[in-house]
Amino acid sequence: MDAEVATPVTREKKNLLRSDAAQKVGAFAALIILFAFFYFSSPYFRTFDNYVGILLATSVNGILALGVTFVIITAGIDLSVGTVMTFSAVMTAILITNWRLPVPIGILGGILAGGTAGIINGTVISRMKIPPFIATLGMFYATKGLSLVFSDLAPIYFNDTPIFRRIAMDSVLGSIIPGLAVPNAVLIFFGAAIIAALILNKTVLGRYTFAMGSNEEATRLSGVNVAFWKSIVYMLCGLFAGLGGVLMAARLNSAQPALGAGYELDAIAAVVIGGTSLSGGEGSILGTIIGAFIMSVLINGLRINSVPQEIQLVITGVIVVLAVYLDILRRRR
Repeated sequence: MDAEVATPVTREKKNLLRSDAAQKVGAFAALIILFAFFYFSSPYFRTFDNYVGILLATSVNGILALGVTFVIITAGIDLSVGTVMTFSAVMTAILITNWRLPVPIGILGGILAGGTAGIINGTVISRMKIPPFIATLGMFYATKGLSLVFSDLAPIYFNDTPIFRRIAMDSVLGSIIPGLAVPNAVLIFFGAAIIAALILNKTVLGRYTFAMGSNEEATRLSGVNVAFWKSIVYMLCGLFAGLGGVLMAARLNSAQPALGAGYELDAIAAVVIGGTSLSGGEGSILGTIIGAFIMSVLINGLRINSVPQEIQLVITGVIVVLAVYLDILRRRR
């Protein structure tokens, strides 16, 4: 009897694993095809400097997407990661440039500023029962306004602390392997991706993230403090946004208070294209990385081929809709 009962469950698990693997293979194949198309479409795309530019663009957007992955797996959404990133960059600049604190403390303060915004999002959503769309939209406007207020509407530069820019733009790898001058920001992104994968796949937080996305009520009835763990998920998303803000500030050597709006859409698009379901309960860090690279290669290739920005937006929107539609078809099957 036990074997008869277990067989359908085992079969369903195998089908889900095959479906997830097929999604990753499909996304990776799309990335290869996209890369090959732009590779042959323009000689400028094939330059080493352009590859470095793609990696740099992916590093910031990818870090934001790592945090958003956790939120979307819980069947939530975070529209504030772009402006939280900017707020974190501004707080880092205030601590280092205005208050003259050591660079490590400034970096930690910037990351914690993002985590604070995240925990507020999570608390409002889980305790006050405000829909994630509305709660994070409110945080979007709040952090956007705070960035402008704290910076006095002007960029804050790190001219007195040149070491800060080297955190993102120097190349530890290039000093080890001459000719392979990949900026540190890219290495930080891959390090963050490894940490995110370990959290999602090897910790209690990761298991509860999938459980809440699959069936939140069943998770609550099983004794899990859903409100607490959902707040932690949003805090983690905020911490990744804070790290993205620090890297963006280091890359630009300044905190730009007007920057940030729109980054949340690129991050969400990367997560969705990478196979994380908007319905919750399904997703992976590897898929998000692939999705982030698809977004970066697409935008970079379109720019190099002189495609107008408004057409770039149309193409990106169509791709996101197709990615969601393919996920719906996959779930039906």
